[in-house]
Amino acid sequence: MKRVLILMGSETDRERMEKALPILHEAGVETEVQVSSAHRQPDRTADLAREAEARGFGVLICGAGLSAALPGVAAAHTRLPVIGVPLNAALGGLDALLSTVQMPPGVPVACVGIDNAKNAAHLALRILRLADASGGAA
Repeated sequence: MKRVLILMGSETDRERMEKALPILHEAGVETEVQVSSAHRQPDRTADLAREAEARGFGVLICGAGLSAALPGVAAAHTRLPVIGVPLNAALGGLDALLSTVQMPPGVPVACVGIDNAKNAAHLALRILRLADASGGAA
């Protein structure tokens, strides 16, 4: 089974985003966690997304608050499925939720509930299982 790359925009997002780890590890999925801001480190963020498939990842889970650009930036630089986790940094997370779901055509981002990295992990597992069942790459 492919690996899952978890990206977050800030170290302050770690506690909420790492709630995905036990679910993925229990399923035997190898993960990597990286902090990379779409605004402060745009080149690094783009490189992580671009290189993800070649590095054996099948899905990216991206969490960010406020403008929540990270999932969209990652999706713009990879063919892999990207799952956005809007994080509550202001306005109850509604601003991040809207930023995550309002993507332009051709740049899809799946979105789970606010602060719900656990559901992102469950969705990633479903995507990876579909890819394994079909013999294709996620």
